[in-house]
Amino acid sequence: MTSADQKSYLGLALAWVIGFTLLRMVYSQAFLLTPDEANYWQWGRHLDWGYHDQAPLIGWAIRASTSLFGNTEFGVRLPSVIAMAIASLYMIAIANRWYGADAVFGTALLTQAIFEFNLGGLLATPDGLQAAAWAGATYHVARGYEDNAGSQWLAAGAWFGFGLLAKFTMVIFLPSAYLYGLAAREHRSRLVGIKPYAGVALGFVMFLPVILWNHAHNWNSVRHVAHIGGANEPFGIHLNFLGDYIGSQAALLTPLAFLLVLMAWGRALSSAERQTRWISQYLFSTSFPMFAGFAVLSLHSRVYGNWPGAGYIPVAVLAAAFYRGRKKPGFQKTGFGRKLYPWTVASAYLITAIVLVQVVWPVIPVPRRLDRISQELTGWDALGTRAGDLIADMPNPNRTFLFAYAYQEASQLAFYTPGQPETVAINKWSRPNVYDYWWRDEDLIGWDGVGISYGSRDHETRLAEIFERIDPPVAVPIHRKQVFWRRSVPEPPIKVFFLYRAYGFKGGLRWIPPDADDVRVSQKEMP
Repeated sequence: MTSADQKSYLGLALAWVIGFTLLRMVYSQAFLLTPDEANYWQWGRHLDWGYHDQAPLIGWAIRASTSLFGNTEFGVRLPSVIAMAIASLYMIAIANRWYGADAVFGTALLTQAIFEFNLGGLLATPDGLQAAAWAGATYHVARGYEDNAGSQWLAAGAWFGFGLLAKFTMVIFLPSAYLYGLAAREHRSRLVGIKPYAGVALGFVMFLPVILWNHAHNWNSVRHVAHIGGANEPFGIHLNFLGDYIGSQAALLTPLAFLLVLMAWGRALSSAERQTRWISQYLFSTSFPMFAGFAVLSLHSRVYGNWPGAGYIPVAVLAAAFYRGRKKPGFQKTGFGRKLYPWTVASAYLITAIVLVQVVWPVIPVPRRLDRISQELTGWDALGTRAGDLIADMPNPNRTFLFAYAYQEASQLAFYTPGQPETVAINKWSRPNVYDYWWRDEDLIGWDGVGISYGSRDHETRLAEIFERIDPPVAVPIHRKQVFWRRSVPEPPIKVFFLYRAYGFKGGLRWIPPDADDVRVSQKEMP
């Protein structure tokens, strides 16, 4: 391939990534926040060195973005859009340096198509930020193994620290990259010097404030991670969740992309690859352990589908390099994979496009009980408007707080109620979360409240425990958007919110542990 051809492929790849980044910027304004996004936006309003559920970077990034662009869907989501662009550019850099320019455009085509990468590049969650960190660390550690330049190891350490600040699972990158070096004869000597460890030290220094925050708060983040990892469950190995885990990975990557990823991992370990390209084994080492580790965890407890997402960054480059482009000496692509690649890319773009269109323009008549998009995204603005009206009609609006039973609904109320007021999550019947650090009973004793529930009789049950008096609820029915499939008979609402007007708060915000052995219970009271 000529130098002009290489520049042409690289230019096309960069243009493709930039184009999709701009599309995501526009699209990010087209739909309401998800409950988790609203929660992370709340983090940005309560800046801290750590948070109960996850590492703090997403809250910091949203605060910076919304300070510039306002408290809008665009402002909340912009950090994720930028982060996925950075991850994409690093994937292109890996392909360009070690596999050639034709693999570069294949990488750009594949990565912008994969559904999970689009989610990470749109939704304001830690996943997009971690993807940028994983991609950056992958590239600079590879350069460190290749050149042993101190600047590369320090850059890798900085991205590692950035990733730890984004999501705790970034810690998996360290042993993955280190074990490659131990196993690779040509690079083992790099681990003898101080340079790699200086990079690791830099990463942990960046993460030190989070460690200190956890120490000061009874290691509550560690307790939370242990809980969702199954620490409260009796130990046992079973297959109850493995199928769900594999299925979720196939769905998030799209089925053919998942198959191509599995093939690429296998190809990376082939004798031909081991004899010709060290980078393939390195990319295997920085991707497969993430997938395999959560597969093992799924033998004990349920695993969320997005948890291993960053691990697919390196293997996406492998898949494009192996199965797209021209054959090179010493690097033969398998026939089936090369035939599968265009179908993979086409199907991934099609599936991703269908879902993204359905979010803003629901043209497919999904049965109401299966319409998770509408259930999660629809109606929060209408709810916020109605809640604002009820607060204005309360006897003392200045001493009336907005509440919900869970942090998700409380955060949506905060974002979509006019004026974006502070809100309260009453965790007494749910689980501990970040709202426990922001509110105490004594802050609100005697106040009135307006709150959301999905139950129509809470004024007779739960709310009666914590308020002096409660009015019957105001129903707020939420209907789906309908485009081509309007019914002659009105469809029932997709969900019904019930807003309660309550008077005289008596206390009872904090979670009550089900038993003393719950891993989330500490010996000290949370501040």
